[in-house]
Amino acid sequence: VVYTQSEILQREVYLFERLDSPNREPMKHLKAICFLRPTKENVELLVQELRRPKYSVYFIYFSNVISKSDVKALAEADEQEVVAEVQEFYGDYIAVNPHVFSLNLLGCCRGRNWEPAQLARTTQGLTALLLSLKKCPMIRYQLSSEPAKRLAECVKQVITKEYELFDFRRTEVPPLLLILDRSDDAITPLLNQWTYQAMVHELLGINNNRIDLSRVPGISKDLREVVLSAENDEFYANNMYLNFAEIGTNIKNLMEDFQRRKPKEQQKLESIADMKAFVENYPQFKKMSGTVSKHVTVVGELSRLVGERNLLEVSEVEQELACQSDHSSALQSLLSLPQATGTNPLPLCSLPSMCNSIGITPRLRGGIPRLTIPAFPSQLVSAVVEYGGKRVRGSDLFGPKDAVAITKQFLKGLKGIENVYTQHQPLLQETLDQLIKGRLKDSQYPYLGPNVLRDR
Repeated sequence: VVYTQSEILQREVYLFERLDSPNREPMKHLKAICFLRPTKENVELLVQELRRPKYSVYFIYFSNVISKSDVKALAEADEQEVVAEVQEFYGDYIAVNPHVFSLNLLGCCRGRNWEPAQLARTTQGLTALLLSLKKCPMIRYQLSSEPAKRLAECVKQVITKEYELFDFRRTEVPPLLLILDRSDDAITPLLNQWTYQAMVHELLGINNNRIDLSRVPGISKDLREVVLSAENDEFYANNMYLNFAEIGTNIKNLMEDFQRRKPKEQQKLESIADMKAFVENYPQFKKMSGTVSKHVTVVGELSRLVGERNLLEVSEVEQELACQSDHSSALQSLLSLPQATGTNPLPLCSLPSMCNSIGITPRLRGGIPRLTIPAFPSQLVSAVVEYGGKRVRGSDLFGPKDAVAITKQFLKGLKGIENVYTQHQPLLQETLDQLIKGRLKDSQYPYLGPNVLRDR
């Protein structure tokens, strides 16, 4: 995710293997760099490797803290003394973008409690992140969430135990780790999103920056899987957070720019200088050609799905349900939505109940199946409400309590909405705003331990 294979090749790494792949040939003329998570399985594989080494020298890097007993096991296995170096190089998480990371975990909790293995993995991922950023933070967590408190305590335990590793130079204002629970705002993920990266994630699926386009009608062989990474795709980096309407204009500009740079078909290569110029420009042109065809395909497929699923109409109703206190007109619009294929009915069914208005009435439930599959299970709606309904939320998602917040909301209403599809603001935005201004309530987001941050 962080490095392309061609970048690694430029560093003279010619062979890529997994430790668990069978039948690897011995290549004593090569040195080996191993980058591993310090799991029991990986340490065992490495022990087996060192007993019968296939390469001349081994440089071993672990992505997190490794125990002394595991280092001892490796030392005992290294009878031929092929290990040149063992280091901890903290990167035990997947850096999706420069400021977003994931642990690629699915199903962290059972009910309202952590799965023990997932809690351990999340703690490892978070502590590795702190070590790689050289931060020893103060920790705050969401009081209404037992899992958030549990994770905060586990991270604190590791920091206390490995205090020498976390002994970084003190900054004027200490860094802060804030642990939140998605159940405090289960509305945001139910809504259709309209920025480029979010739409790709929602409608096509993006996994470790790769998109599977194999189901796109009439797709060419070389576009069945494409990589979307801001690190090496300038168009994507500039457009990932822009709204869909702007993307259309920018794609058109990209196409026009590409047409202008296209080598003329009848280009005469009369002199050595002509040939040299052509050869120098060709790789750049080839790269641009790949970028253009990739984004035109992705945006084209997004447009097709928006039309096929009537997402503009559906999104307008969703936004009204999430942002307006009176739902009567939204529910009326909901019943008159045209037939759409492939639409997920869960958001539209859950939102009225989540927003503390009426539940799914028999009249409304009767109108929903036209959107998608018949007999939509009402247990799913109940499960969503149980997960993120009013009873479990620590914050008040819908009713601002203080005068300043009420005035803000009133003024926002007076100004009118510039874009009906993006009127909803995630709770996270308000939470971070309060945090930065030093106004986040200790009663809702307490500190772990006696220390309290007084500075902004």
